[in-house]
Amino acid sequence: MKTVRDVATKAGVSVGTVSKVLSNNPTVKPALRDRVLTAVADLGYKPNMAARALRTNRLNILGLVVPDISNPFFAQLAKNIEAEAAQQAHMVMLANSDDDPDVEARQIEGLLAQMPKGLIVVGSVDQSKVSIQTEVPIVSVDRRYGDYKLISADHEAGSALVAEHLFQLGHRRIAYISGPQSTEVGRLRRKGFCDRLQQLALADATMKFQIVEGHFDYASGEDIGRRLLSERAELRPTAIAAASDQQAIGALRVARDLGIDVPTDLSIVGFDDITLANLVVPRLTSVSQNTVEIARMAVRTLLSEKPMPTEDQFVETILCARGSSGAVAIK
Repeated sequence: MKTVRDVATKAGVSVGTVSKVLSNNPTVKPALRDRVLTAVADLGYKPNMAARALRTNRLNILGLVVPDISNPFFAQLAKNIEAEAAQQAHMVMLANSDDDPDVEARQIEGLLAQMPKGLIVVGSVDQSKVSIQTEVPIVSVDRRYGDYKLISADHEAGSALVAEHLFQLGHRRIAYISGPQSTEVGRLRRKGFCDRLQQLALADATMKFQIVEGHFDYASGEDIGRRLLSERAELRPTAIAAASDQQAIGALRVARDLGIDVPTDLSIVGFDDITLANLVVPRLTSVSQNTVEIARMAVRTLLSEKPMPTEDQFVETILCARGSSGAVAIK
């Protein structure tokens, strides 16, 4: 079994330097850190986590709680958090809350009992009052958890990009499938889209706009999409903007079932840019949240020697225009 001394010899550094790198000490220079981590990987060195916990009262693990790991967006986010943690010589312990605040509370309690270096929580529902007695640093990601500071994409600005995109393509009969308004994410995405569309359409009497609230899942997109698209061609929307890619893909399936050509007769735009957005036909226009950057910020915030941030941190969103959106067909 390889030891810390073996790593030090291979990297050409002292045992103390290896220990500092493995404990994420910020005083180590980046080049030196890279040498040590490369040696760790090459040798397949496995730190003795139990011994380290006895010395520091903390394991080199981060806790992560997500509402639903079967949701492609949360799976993608969790994968990127795990990758970033590995870069910092940490492991991730994952728990699923099933979008249930009571389950969430139990999962958090269980993770904190494992002595993690930090905890990342994607909140199940909006909760302004959360009381946890712990010295473990905690951050909210994507969905706010209690009063803990949030690291997230700018949901409002991202939805505004969708409104601009569809308006510039000439769409004047637009439907928006919102997420649940019991969630901050659902409210922000709806507000960003509606506010921007209203600004653009102030002097346009031809604009017809409707909002239907749903959940963020495929079934909701399919159910609402069927209701919207069962109207006569001259009445149904020429564009559907959805608060999630799952909703958008559900609506895309309905359009295919009804023989409505996308994007010739209908444009569909989602939000999240999950992996599946690039696999459906046509490929889905969507808003990318940059989960790699969100994961990087979350992990480094928890492991930093600096005080925890006092303000929320937002990552810029990008509209990825693909084959599911196009100009209104001239009849």
